[in-house]
Amino acid sequence: MSPCRVVTAPIVLSRAEQLRHDCRGVGAVEFALILPLMLLMFFGTIDISEGFAAKRKVSQIAQTVSDLTSRNTAVSDTDITNFFIIADAMLTPYDKSQLKATITQVYLDPSSKTAKTVWSRGDEKKNKNDVVSVPDALITKDTSGNWLPDQYLIVGAVKYGYVPVIGWVVAKGGLTLSQTAYTKPRQVTCVMLGTTCTPAGG
Repeated sequence: MSPCRVVTAPIVLSRAEQLRHDCRGVGAVEFALILPLMLLMFFGTIDISEGFAAKRKVSQIAQTVSDLTSRNTAVSDTDITNFFIIADAMLTPYDKSQLKATITQVYLDPSSKTAKTVWSRGDEKKNKNDVVSVPDALITKDTSGNWLPDQYLIVGAVKYGYVPVIGWVVAKGGLTLSQTAYTKPRQVTCVMLGTTCTPAGG
């Protein structure tokens, strides 16, 4: 006689019924399904929060370099270099090699109604007399809309190449964060760097 046992139909049906009600392993299957989404949310949150933190530092640096310059009656190239050293320190713990900072003083020319570069120092410095865009709200005018004379602005422009840690939500190549801050000289009409404050010299 054969040792093999013949499986009858009722036994097969009974086992199928048991499998239908067997919940073992459901948790593992559900976890495997939601794990990619959980990882995306977790690492995406890291990238985005780091990006917002870096953006805040960029804004603070732009305001700081502009404000530090505006507090002086005159600055030297050494002073400007020190301001940039402060900017690098403020960026900690981010990579300072990705930081580009520029300090520019502009003259609001009432005759041409343009903002012209007086002097500029930094990673993306401008040439004398280069026209710079400034917010209209910062320009003092008379009742007829004419620009008043002797107006100057210190412009702190900062760019930072933010590269995400993971790169699942923010592009792996990163993105450029930028901020521009404007400050009027506090003690004098024009903060001197060089020998003059007119757009043609300095």
